[in-house]
Amino acid sequence: MISVLSTNITSPLGFTTEQNYQAVLTGTSALKHYEGMWGLPEPFAASLFSEEQKAALALDGFTRFESLAIRSVQEALSHIQLDVASSRVVLILSTTKGNVESLDNPDQEGHYFPSKAAQTIAKALGISTMPIVVCNACVSGLSAQLLANNLLSAGLYDYAIVIGAEVQSKFIVSGFQSLKAVSDEPCRPFDIERIGLNLGEAAATIIFAKTSSKESWCLVDGATCNDAFHNISPSPKADGCTKAIEAVMRDRDKSKLATICVHGTATLYNDQMESVAIQKAGLSDIPLSALKGYYGHTMGAAGVLETILTMRATDDGVVLGSKGFTEVGVSGKICISNEILQTNKTSFLKLLSGFGGSNVAALFSKTTDNRQLTTDKKLHKAHTIRLSSEEGKTLTDIYKQQIGDYPKFYKMDILTRLAFVASELLIKDMGETQEEPAIILFNHSSSIVADSQFLRTICDAEDFFPSPSVFVYTLPNITTGEIAIRLHFQGETSFYILPEKDEALMQQILEATLNATNAKSAISGWIDAESDTKFECEISNYIIQD
Repeated sequence: MISVLSTNITSPLGFTTEQNYQAVLTGTSALKHYEGMWGLPEPFAASLFSEEQKAALALDGFTRFESLAIRSVQEALSHIQLDVASSRVVLILSTTKGNVESLDNPDQEGHYFPSKAAQTIAKALGISTMPIVVCNACVSGLSAQLLANNLLSAGLYDYAIVIGAEVQSKFIVSGFQSLKAVSDEPCRPFDIERIGLNLGEAAATIIFAKTSSKESWCLVDGATCNDAFHNISPSPKADGCTKAIEAVMRDRDKSKLATICVHGTATLYNDQMESVAIQKAGLSDIPLSALKGYYGHTMGAAGVLETILTMRATDDGVVLGSKGFTEVGVSGKICISNEILQTNKTSFLKLLSGFGGSNVAALFSKTTDNRQLTTDKKLHKAHTIRLSSEEGKTLTDIYKQQIGDYPKFYKMDILTRLAFVASELLIKDMGETQEEPAIILFNHSSSIVADSQFLRTICDAEDFFPSPSVFVYTLPNITTGEIAIRLHFQGETSFYILPEKDEALMQQILEATLNATNAKSAISGWIDAESDTKFECEISNYIIQD
C-alpha cells in the first residue's frame, strides 16, 4: 500500500497544514484586490504572500520559487524520520511556470528552466536521485501524485516527495488577463454570478511511502483522460472528465464518498463542464468542496494543496464550505454549499482539469482499497521517428513536404510544431491502431521559446499587449493536447521535464504509467526545439508485449 507519511501547506494563510486548515475552517480567505501590481494596467484579485511573509520564507542564494518549495518540503520532513539521500527517494516537482519571473533577470540567469530549479531544490534538501518535473498545466498537482504512486507501486522507489509550487508574476497574471479569464473580485465557484478566476501562490508537499499502515491516507486509484476538443476550452460534453471519473469509480460504492473536491475555477466553462461530468457519472448527491475562494488558483500547487486540505477536513469529520458560492449557476445537477457539513466517511474524489485538454480524477481513502497494479508489463518499441536540424531541413520544410494539410500548424509554437510533425509521421508508420495510446513526452527546456516570445509582448510599458495566442503555448503540455486533438485520442496525456535526457528514467516512468493504466500502447519520447532550424526529437510507438 502507498500511504501519506507527512504533509505541508505553505501559503498566505499560514506556513503549516494545520494553520491553513484552521484558517479555512473559520472562513478566512487570502484573496485581495490589487491595482497597479507589477505595473499591470488592469486590476485583479489574487492570493499573494505579503512582503513580511516573503522575507520570512526567503533563503540566501535561492529564488523566491525555490525558497518557497524548499521551506515547504523541510517542514513536511520535520515530522518524520527519512534519509532523503537514499537512492530509494525521489523528488517530484509539480509546477506550471516555476522560475519564470527569472526569465528576464540577468542576476538569475540559468535559473529559469524548471529542471534546473528542481535540481537546485533537490540539492538543497540533500536528495541524490534525479528529480522529475511534472508540467501538465493545471492538473500537474494530481499528475505528480499519480506518478509518485506509480513509481512506488512499481518498486522503483520507497519514498516520493511530491512538491507543488507556484509564485505569481506579471508574466502569469497578464497571460490569464489576455484570455479574459481573471476576475478583480473574489471568485465564486459554480455561482450564477461567477465572472472569472483568481490566481494564487503557495507550496504544498505530500510525502508518500510504501507502508502497510491502516491509519494513513492512500491514493487508491487515479485516471487521466484528454478531451481531444480544444487546448484551452473544456469539452461542453465533459467527455474527458467523465471518462476519468468513471475509470476511477468503476465497481466502487459511490455512497462512501465524503466529498468531491472539484477544480472549481469559477470560470464560465470549467464549472459548467465539471457539473455535467459529475451528473453523468451519477455523483450528483455527493457534496462538493470548491476551495479556490480561499486561495485562488495556485496552478501547479493546487492539486497537492487541495488534496491535503480535504484529507485534513475529512479527518475532522467535515466537508469544507465553498466560499463565494451563493446560487447554482451551472446546468449539471450538483450538491454544493458555502456552509460546513458534517461527515463520517473516509474517502473523497479529487478532480482537476487544465489547458491541453487534460482531466484527472483521483480517489483518496483511509481504507485498504488500493488498486492492484500489474507490474510486469514489458514494452516493445515498434516504430521510431527521429527528427534533427542536423539533417539540413527546416521543420517547416518537413511539414510542407510530408504533411501539409493542417493549417493550424502555422499558429503553433516551435515546440508544438515539432511534436505535431513527429507524431504525424509516426502515426503513418504505425498504420491502423486498435487501441488509444497514451501520449507521454519529455524535454529539458520546457516552453522556453514561447515564454521568451510572450515576455516580449509585456516588457515594454509603452507597447504593452500580452498576446493570448502566444500565451497559450507557454505550457509544454500543449504539445500533447494538439496531438490528442488532431488524432482524437482521449487517453492519458502527460509532459515531464528532466535535467537531462535519461533514457532509463524515461523508460521507468513510461512502464510504471502503463502498468497503472488500461493503455495498451504509448507515443513517447524526447522533444526539444529552439527554432525552425534547431531542434531534436525522437519519439516512438511503444506497445505492451503479450
